[in-house]
Amino acid sequence: MTPGAHKIRATRGERPPAPASLLVLHAAELLTLRGKPGPRVREDANDLGVIEDGAVYAEGDRIRDVGKTSEVLARHPRADVRIDATGKVVMPGFVDPHTHPVFAGSRAHEVEWKAQGLSYSEIAARGGGILHTVRATREATEEDLARQGATRLRSMMAFGTTTLEAKSGYGLRTEDELKILRAIAKAGRMAELDVVPTFLGAHAVPPEFEGRSEEYVRLVQGEMLASVVSNRLATFCDVFVDQGYFSVDQGRRILTKARDSGLGPKVHADELAETGGGALAAEVRAASADHLIHTSSEGVEAIARAGVVAVLLPTASLASHLPFADGRRLVAAGVPVALGTDFNPNCWCDSMQLAIALACHHNGLTPAEAIVATTINAAHAIGRNREVGTLEPDKLADLLVLDVPTWHHLGYRLGGNAVETVIKRGHVATGLGPTK
Repeated sequence: MTPGAHKIRATRGERPPAPASLLVLHAAELLTLRGKPGPRVREDANDLGVIEDGAVYAEGDRIRDVGKTSEVLARHPRADVRIDATGKVVMPGFVDPHTHPVFAGSRAHEVEWKAQGLSYSEIAARGGGILHTVRATREATEEDLARQGATRLRSMMAFGTTTLEAKSGYGLRTEDELKILRAIAKAGRMAELDVVPTFLGAHAVPPEFEGRSEEYVRLVQGEMLASVVSNRLATFCDVFVDQGYFSVDQGRRILTKARDSGLGPKVHADELAETGGGALAAEVRAASADHLIHTSSEGVEAIARAGVVAVLLPTASLASHLPFADGRRLVAAGVPVALGTDFNPNCWCDSMQLAIALACHHNGLTPAEAIVATTINAAHAIGRNREVGTLEPDKLADLLVLDVPTWHHLGYRLGGNAVETVIKRGHVATGLGPTK
């Protein structure tokens, strides 16, 4: 069975029908991202499929034509909505392949601990970190979680994200993990974003199972997973395989059971230490291996051979005072690279533009590689490559108009918001709030 095949599709907003037709024309640079099938690797990861004076024509929620403005206008001279993109960049909407946007509470107080030099693990030992958020999230109602999650998703959309993956993992009890996954679906509908849900019951060992991690693993791969599958609440299953969290063997058991149940595997891998998470992702043919800060050369080679997408999370490195993953090493090895924000209470980042800039300055990616990493490669990381990630006929009409003279500014600008217009499924998004 194909992982996730019988599971739910990405949650999408309950929006009215899209305009009959939409035309974006005269883009100084239209980034189509069209290219070879499959995730982009090596030199192909620098090909943005740029069309100067480009145009996109859409009917309903689908793209119908892409090309030079003169050619597209000749074929489609009229449209219900026209957007003049003269002097601007038009590109696919960002796809964020790694987020944790549904939770309660705040970890703002931990910034002072970071300033005092406490590490990620030391903050967790002091009562902060994941388990701090778990306590607050368990007490929250599903409605409050959905409402807060939708607010965060709208903020992400204002910065250009039109599709994202969202993980559970702050419940760590069956009823609370299900509550979070239901809230993720509701938040996506409220924010009118396409959301791909991931079950992350193995995010940490909860306090009631302290010293009994094997018992907790049995709960995750048993009752929890069965409930998630029977309620059709997730497309993927993720495990935090790292020092102080879950072992390779524990991750293997959970992910194998998840894969056999129809969920696609994902791995939080080697963020804090080299613990074999990257190699495990290759072994189970995961859709993605995420973080990869400390992955060994052997692990990188295994990921490349298996075609696993590497999701780099530079904003998490920034927020947690961790090293930045070596993106150049991954590109040279032929690994397809994607980028995400890792939006979570420890890394409150709603901007894929910041992830691009950090990746160019600290992960060793070129601006073109970073754009590929936030569009088509990110779409592959969450199984949505047939629908989003490029601008070509029959894909969803998810695109951005950027108020910048050239796409190079995406790797150049460290702050602000270059997005002037967000188009989601053929609709011009409104009510996103000021972001500039």
